[in-house]
Amino acid sequence: MKLVSLIALLAVCTSFNGWSQKTAIDSTRIVKVLSFNILHGATTKGDFDLEAIAKVIIDVNPDFVALQEVDYQTNRAQKYDLATELGWRAKMAPLFGRAMPYDGGEYGEGVLSKHTFLQTRNIPLPFTPGDEPRAALEITTVLPSKDTISFIGTHLDHLKNEANRIMQVKQINKVFASNPYPTILAGDLNAEPESTPMKILEEIWAASYRHDTLSYTYPSKDPVKKIDYVLFYPANRWRVLETRAIEDPIASDHCAYLVILELLAE
Repeated sequence: MKLVSLIALLAVCTSFNGWSQKTAIDSTRIVKVLSFNILHGATTKGDFDLEAIAKVIIDVNPDFVALQEVDYQTNRAQKYDLATELGWRAKMAPLFGRAMPYDGGEYGEGVLSKHTFLQTRNIPLPFTPGDEPRAALEITTVLPSKDTISFIGTHLDHLKNEANRIMQVKQINKVFASNPYPTILAGDLNAEPESTPMKILEEIWAASYRHDTLSYTYPSKDPVKKIDYVLFYPANRWRVLETRAIEDPIASDHCAYLVILELLAE
């Protein structure tokens, strides 16, 4: 019985998107990813409460966080650098990437990481003149397993017309599909699973969700649609262990979206 129990503890049986395999999990290759649109530091009560936002992150204890709607020293955010403030609270390394100047400061993407950065880059995404600029913020880092990976946070256009989102996902595919390292893409994509932008992304990226059992992410109170995602590339280097929408109706108007992945050997 002891031998049987030991084998059970060392093995995991996972079935996801048609995969079914029984393999020991290497804890040094487990990656907890959180995508979180933070509503520029506001809450759904209309106040400014970084502690409420930080608590969602701290409770999950992720390795990487992709933050959207991040303000840098804007008037509405009380001149705070939101990525740095949340990184300090969560004890994670912060990075901000500007998408545009805004309200006396800047507005864009944020990444928080438990691991230091080997390199970073902020890629402007195409948009129709007069609409909001968008960006994709990438870090490259090393896991405890000594594997090098890249992590990208982005926030696609929010307009009903898909034209900007289609341009933006094509640019993401063009820039990042040639990455030399296993890569994770996370963010508020403002697109539902069967939309044209998601179909274009999934020509390159594997989805962490199942189309038949979606975790809705918006709005945070009684969510009715999925627009927040974690995707990865290449498909054969990652295994999905868990996905979960975290419903907090106060911290933001979006649910934070948690995905736990395992990086597989080549």
